[in-house]
Amino acid sequence: MPELLVDFITSLDGYASAQGWPGWWGLEGPEYLTWLGEQPEADYTVLMGATTYRLMAGLAAANEPGTEALARMTKVVFSRTLSEPLAWASTRLVAGDAVDAVREMKREGSASMRTIGSLSLCRALLGAGLVDRFRVVVFPVITGRTGRERIYDGYPDVALEMVGSRTFDGAIQLLEYVPTLLSGPPRSEREIPSRRGFPGRRSGEYPARGGRR
Repeated sequence: MPELLVDFITSLDGYASAQGWPGWWGLEGPEYLTWLGEQPEADYTVLMGATTYRLMAGLAAANEPGTEALARMTKVVFSRTLSEPLAWASTRLVAGDAVDAVREMKREGSASMRTIGSLSLCRALLGAGLVDRFRVVVFPVITGRTGRERIYDGYPDVALEMVGSRTFDGAIQLLEYVPTLLSGPPRSEREIPSRRGFPGRRSGEYPARGGRR
């Protein structure tokens, strides 16, 4: 079955953006931009909502760094406010329910999928149990006063098993997890679920895993 990857860029305190700060908080370095250009999931279909589409299509039209590869990727926008034809190349509009559509895409399709931005879309997909991998790129800033768009507000409880990590430019941290939905806090340490056979381990006791290169 195709994979669904939720992919976020965040400040250390969990904001997707901050008022007055530049994109990527002005801290994107050559290693990170090279990794973006390599597009490790270049053959994945990119999923987004209308707000993210408008933002990213505008950045692509302005030739912002990091948007060139996105222009070539297959993209799906879930929106009841946009109308076709969409200006951004290789973009398809879906007006129906996003959860139902993605569930069908996973069941019947062959291409794996990843999100970009789109906080409410990602929250709905995770809540529906459709997310296979959860990736966060953490930039070394705290934007407590100016932060906008808190990423995790409204999320269910989720157990995260780390499956990869990497540091870019000595400062930017990539973290990859397999998520497992919880009905609430576990009653004991041994009730924390693991998909890879390490139940009840304390932090730091898991075998080391190499990050994506």
